[in-house]
Amino acid sequence: MGIVPIWGFQLIVGITLAHLMKLNKVLFVTAAHISIPPMIPILIFLSYKAGGMVLPNGKDVLIFKRDITLENVKADLFQYTVGSMLLAVAAAVLFGLITYLLLKVFPAKQKLNTEISS
Repeated sequence: MGIVPIWGFQLIVGITLAHLMKLNKVLFVTAAHISIPPMIPILIFLSYKAGGMVLPNGKDVLIFKRDITLENVKADLFQYTVGSMLLAVAAAVLFGLITYLLLKVFPAKQKLNTEISS
């Protein structure tokens, strides 16, 4: 959810989804903070690049021009939005698999029931 371009609403939507799916909300909030300021240029670049790979008219590189038109802005924003959604899904799958593998290799220790029968 930290990559999805719904700025300002990422945590609200994510916590709601975590609640509905009965996930740990504290872990969600921790994981959703990928969009911290130092990461934003990287996320924008990767999102734009991913959008360019899947869209038929996608551009490879974002080039800033002097003649900014509404059509250019709409095309670049659409490519970025598609790419960010794709990047968010890819990141979720990748980090979900990494978490799954780590939990398989290092299983959680089970609590022992030490109840005294009478």
